[in-house]
Amino acid sequence: MVRARRQRPRQRLIGDSALRPILMADDTSETPPASRPEPEGASKPPAEAKAETPADWATRYKYLLADFDNFRRRVERDRESISRQARAGMLRELLPIIEAFRVARESLSHLPASDPMRKGLDLLDHEWTTFLKHEGVEPIAIVGRPFRAEEAEAVGESPADAKQPDGSIAEVVQQGYRFFGGVLRPAKVIVARPSPKEPAPSEPPSLE
Repeated sequence: MVRARRQRPRQRLIGDSALRPILMADDTSETPPASRPEPEGASKPPAEAKAETPADWATRYKYLLADFDNFRRRVERDRESISRQARAGMLRELLPIIEAFRVARESLSHLPASDPMRKGLDLLDHEWTTFLKHEGVEPIAIVGRPFRAEEAEAVGESPADAKQPDGSIAEVVQQGYRFFGGVLRPAKVIVARPSPKEPAPSEPPSLE
């Protein structure tokens, strides 16, 4: 006797469509990027430039002209200062030569005025003096004039008298010179000072 097979209920297979995740309607659309906040120090577009008038250009021209004039004057002052410094250095080097020449001239002062050598030395001394005066060089120390520490150096003292009062120049050891208001070389002089008073002699003690 053949037994009838029981038919098993068929299993329902889930298709691929059932395995796909369910997407919401909003998930299919792209999300717009979020707007970034502007930094606090962000520069804003400049405002439209104001139209310049002819008066503004005239004012600019005046300021520019004044600046250029000041620059030109400053350059001229600097150039003149550099030129004076160079001349001062040259004159400072010539002073010992001129002084040596005058010492030689003084050593021949015993010659008669008609002597050719003395005439030549006197002429050369006149040329030196004219040259120094033309360059703006002036002597500082003059005997009898008051002593000024900013222009001369005191190298000694001598007793003061009526002709040479206290604080005056008694003798010039080395002449100094000015150059355009400044000291080219300070002078070395001897200053007149009152002689110290001698102390009165003390009386001998009495033998009483």
